[in-house]
Amino acid sequence: MGIAADIAIIVVAALIGGFVAQRFGQPLLLGYILAGVVVGPHTGGITVSNIHDIELLAEIGVALLLFALGLEFNLGRMGKVRTIALAGTTIQILVTMAFGFGIGRMLGWPEYESLWFGAIVALSSTMVILKTLLEQGRLGSLAGRIMMSMLIVQDLAVVPMLIILPTLQDPGAGLLTLGWAILHAALFLALMIYGGTRLMPVILRQIAAWNSRELYLIAIVAIGLGVGYATYLAGLSFAFGAFVAGMVLSESEHSHHALSSIGPLRDLFGLLFFVSIGMLIDPAFLIDHLGIVLLVVALVAIGKALIFGAISRAFGYADGIPILVGLGMFQIGEFAFVLAEVGLNANAIRQETFTLVLATAVVTMVLTPFAVRGADPLAARLRRTREVIEAHLAPEQTLRNHIIIIGYGRVGRYIAGALQHLRMPCVVIDQDYNAVERARKAGLPVIYGDGASPVVLEAAGLAHARLVMVVVARGVDVEHVVRQVRQLNATVPLIARAANVAQIEELQPLGVDEIVQPEFEAGIEMVRQALLRCDVAPEAIDALSDVVRLHGYQSLRLPGQEELLLNALRKSASATSLAWMTVEAGAPLDGKTIGENHIRWRTGATIVAIERDAAMIANPGPETLLLSGDRLAVWGTLAQRQAVHALCVPLDDAATEAPQLMDGRASVEVDAC
Repeated sequence: MGIAADIAIIVVAALIGGFVAQRFGQPLLLGYILAGVVVGPHTGGITVSNIHDIELLAEIGVALLLFALGLEFNLGRMGKVRTIALAGTTIQILVTMAFGFGIGRMLGWPEYESLWFGAIVALSSTMVILKTLLEQGRLGSLAGRIMMSMLIVQDLAVVPMLIILPTLQDPGAGLLTLGWAILHAALFLALMIYGGTRLMPVILRQIAAWNSRELYLIAIVAIGLGVGYATYLAGLSFAFGAFVAGMVLSESEHSHHALSSIGPLRDLFGLLFFVSIGMLIDPAFLIDHLGIVLLVVALVAIGKALIFGAISRAFGYADGIPILVGLGMFQIGEFAFVLAEVGLNANAIRQETFTLVLATAVVTMVLTPFAVRGADPLAARLRRTREVIEAHLAPEQTLRNHIIIIGYGRVGRYIAGALQHLRMPCVVIDQDYNAVERARKAGLPVIYGDGASPVVLEAAGLAHARLVMVVVARGVDVEHVVRQVRQLNATVPLIARAANVAQIEELQPLGVDEIVQPEFEAGIEMVRQALLRCDVAPEAIDALSDVVRLHGYQSLRLPGQEELLLNALRKSASATSLAWMTVEAGAPLDGKTIGENHIRWRTGATIVAIERDAAMIANPGPETLLLSGDRLAVWGTLAQRQAVHALCVPLDDAATEAPQLMDGRASVEVDAC
């Protein structure tokens, strides 16, 4: 069957490898690489026969992944990290090349070969870092944007490396070739960006109007791969061209739909890339040369991590960002394979050096997810005091009797805004730097960090908090944060957001006091608003809402608690809330002032607002005259609001409506419970 059989072997092996990785809590890409080792040519058994063809297909995976990255890329965001991306990456490449040259000379290699090795180790892996950041939810963080911006510049640097290194023996010719290549590439990219921003949206708009999902997907893939191939013909990398195509398309209204459409295809071809990396590993070579491989891996990993960390720190980034950038970019990248193969064909490096480079690159790629995962604990260990955490807290602010909000997404912003309006002290925690910047601009005390980190929770004053609200979006993160909060403070009141209805039952045993499911609550509120517009009595709506919540959160019931819940529902009548009611002609309130009716004395309720002829009267005083047609906003308990409602209708009607209202409420309770 040829390549079809090879693809079938790879997909099945990747499925098994991914299952193993997921079972042990490891990134999927490690499972894919392990699958590549098993089906590769060095281990025997079931083996892929056409490795070169698989490697060619894997290039499509790299291109599609970078095309998707381009769709999410935002030029405005890059502007904040442009300095380190351009100047910092240039310095990093030069310093790392010098470092790699030193390693080669230390190992006794010739100068020319050592220079090639330095260029090879200077590059990091766009594919591995991007996949790792996506899996760990760090792509939108400041450190993630720094890494991706630096990787883009690295990918651009491959072109001059491929031109300069083979021609170092004739520098004049090399510089001339390099100058022409840069000019040619710049003209091509300018033309493509100028034309693409005008042509691509028009084409996609026409195809979208036909409502053909199949044709739309083909058009998206054709744009990504077609532009990539055109860029390759212009002398740049195929993958970089796909990234530019995605970046151009991201400025149109089709970016989100295109990204969701291409996702499954990107993941499938990306799988081929990681499996092809695993097929390069020769276990026998690793065993026979274990000492030299481990030495080179250690030197490269430690050296590059320090270089990236130092450059990040030198450009003004502090705390955990240099650590995460260093541990995220220490590996040797996939373009190193291309560079090493060119060096081998040019007799610049020997076959054993080529094999050592492949082994070192693959091992460092495998170590990357573990290193990134360990960045936060390492940063926490290095920063022992609260002052070194990036916390934008007012120096004079005392963190006591405050509310901790973990997560500053849409829900977190609404909560923090309401608390800020009520002048209730609160502090926000989020590990997305964009969210941190938004919170800081809103004037909120905010801590940049993981809400499940003990160090961050300690900095937020968990020991003295009045309340903790966990409103992060991902269900896995909610459970992780809740467990850590309960481990550090077993008594603080805890309100958590459930990602879905099924998670309500999972959160209850963890010690959560109140669980809120946003979609469920939104449904209740929409029903409430609909019933209000249908002139259903507010008291009946409140009773119905209580019953619906009781059933929706019924997974929180424990054996023997049914009676307690029913009692709590009955007692809900004593809770104060707001209800709107209309003054009818001939009612006791009609034509009299609030003071003349002695509303506060007679009912205990308060009229907080009056709506009259599209005008709003806020906080009306006792001298305010009430007229028929006025809509009153009444604040009080259920009984108090019923008393006011009886004064809003003629006496004869009030005598008959009150029992009906109570009977209706009782029937709702009995039928539903």
